Amino acid sequence: MQITKMHGLGNDFIIFCPKDETVDLNKIAIKMCARRIGAGADGILLVLPSEKCDIRMRIINADGSEAEMCGNGIRCFAKYVYEKGIVKQEEMTIETIAGTIKPKLIVEDGVVSSIIVDMGSPIFEPEEIPANIEKDKILSEKITVMGEEFDIACINMGVPHTMVFVNKIDNNIVRKFGPIIEKDNLFPKNTNVNFVEIIDKSIIKVSTWERGAGKTMACGTGCCASVVAAFLRGVTDRKVKVELKAGNLYIEYLEDGRVLMTGPATVVYEGIYFD
Repeated sequence: MQITKMHGLGNDFIIFCPKDETVDLNKIAIKMCARRIGAGADGILLVLPSEKCDIRMRIINADGSEAEMCGNGIRCFAKYVYEKGIVKQEEMTIETIAGTIKPKLIVEDGVVSSIIVDMGSPIFEPEEIPANIEKDKILSEKITVMGEEFDIACINMGVPHTMVFVNKIDNNIVRKFGPIIEKDNLFPKNTNVNFVEIIDKSIIKVSTWERGAGKTMACGTGCCASVVAAFLRGVTDRKVKVELKAGNLYIEYLEDGRVLMTGPATVVYEGIYFD
């Protein structure tokens, strides 16, 4: 199987065009994503034809579960299909379970250097996130986990996200509480968990425990949801730089409600995977 490994700020994926979508791709994802004994990745991205968009993307996490959308994945996917000549235009439409996503590529000498993605509008209604909290919006809610109280916000940005606002990000706390909050009874479909540190009105830091993938180096949809929540809480502006371990994402929450995400995608290697 011909594969390409890519990453978006450390959030890594194996991308390929499956010959047969009826095979057990969930099982393949688990084997392929395994660190040390597989190709190693946070998930796989499947390149598929679409009847309503230029191309279709399926995302399967490292644990075999399927994701509706992925912000870092969509940038990698857009770069891949453009540079492979599968989609030839620099502005394209990509079909996902979460709806149609519209990336715009910044191309220099035929190589995609950066991608601007219209991520659509956030969903705030608890029943649509979904979250079992009876409020119109969940922008500041106190929850207690293992005796610790956290201040959270919840938004669906194509996938469910919970933001945990902290004074300073501690990755030990992310790893300890992330998996517990992910599967809390408040979230019937589980949730991605973003720990958010506010630096100033234009800069935040985010560390994410991803549903189905665990601790990742970056989460695009999570960064978008974090900026939206931070703005609505009054602690940031609409345009924010999100500092991540491997680089930065630039998020803008437009006045019409849409969210724009700008960031890189990087090819790691191409090769043949033997199942």
